[in-house]
Amino acid sequence: MKSDPGFYDYWPYEKRPNIQWPGGARLAFWVAPNIEFYELDPPANPQRKAWPQPYPALPGYGIRDYGNRVGHVRQMEVLDRYGIRGSISLSTALCDHHPEIIAQCAQRDWEFFSHGIYNTRYTYGMSEEQEKEMILDSLSSIKKHTGQHCAGYLAPALSHSENTLDLFAEAGSELAGDEAGFYTCDLFHDDQPTPIRLRSGKRFVSIPYSLEMNDTIAYVVNKVEPRRYGQMLRDNFDRLYAEGAQSGTVMCIPTHNYQVSCPHRLKAFEEALEYITGHSDVWVTTGREIASHFLDTQYDTALANIASKQGAC
Repeated sequence: MKSDPGFYDYWPYEKRPNIQWPGGARLAFWVAPNIEFYELDPPANPQRKAWPQPYPALPGYGIRDYGNRVGHVRQMEVLDRYGIRGSISLSTALCDHHPEIIAQCAQRDWEFFSHGIYNTRYTYGMSEEQEKEMILDSLSSIKKHTGQHCAGYLAPALSHSENTLDLFAEAGSELAGDEAGFYTCDLFHDDQPTPIRLRSGKRFVSIPYSLEMNDTIAYVVNKVEPRRYGQMLRDNFDRLYAEGAQSGTVMCIPTHNYQVSCPHRLKAFEEALEYITGHSDVWVTTGREIASHFLDTQYDTALANIASKQGAC
């Protein structure tokens, strides 16, 4: 039985090689809007129910539909105001259901990374071949509808399997070589990018995607009020910004257009963005650009440092 996931070694935060962000920035800041399509009556999965209420699950479906009808434009306009290009955690079925949303984001040069096909269809119970087929389908859809080679992955509804990272990296290489399939958001284990070990040996990195700053976790799970959520975002930034004076850190705000974009919640989010982007030494960027920069400039140094610390144990 495994004692850990096996994708990375223990690497203490202290005495790591310094991460240098472009322009001498202390912190790399990215926003990851989860843009999803939820099926009203998804196929049953024996390990997890898609909806907490019986069919038809109209309240849950309706608020998510609200996000795509109303909330998306609201959030997009706020991100435009602060010069933020979203990195979309995309349920790729949205390409067929709402191509107009895809077009709006592509016009702004937003990044698209894969969040599976539907957020109501889970990896749980899939064979390796079935999961590979799902991942290839999602990567092909992104390429077809946006022209982008998908660089990143977040498992649908966080339903990660032991094979997910290997399959994603291999699928990306199969479709586009080193241009695709080189970062994950699924591990939640650090405030800096970290190298990930895969069976293929492909250069691959985990970048911070914070569940604590995720609006759904804040509002639905932890029952946080909007004003408090805004303060949490600023407090999180302040700590990472201070530490970034020594070595570059990463802050991610994962959002959902049916959560953060509700009228009574949007102001707190906007005020946090104004505060964060008001600092000149912050690199406002995308998930792909963070991962690419780390792979190009820090990855080999990080690997050597990890190996030296393992040898000293």
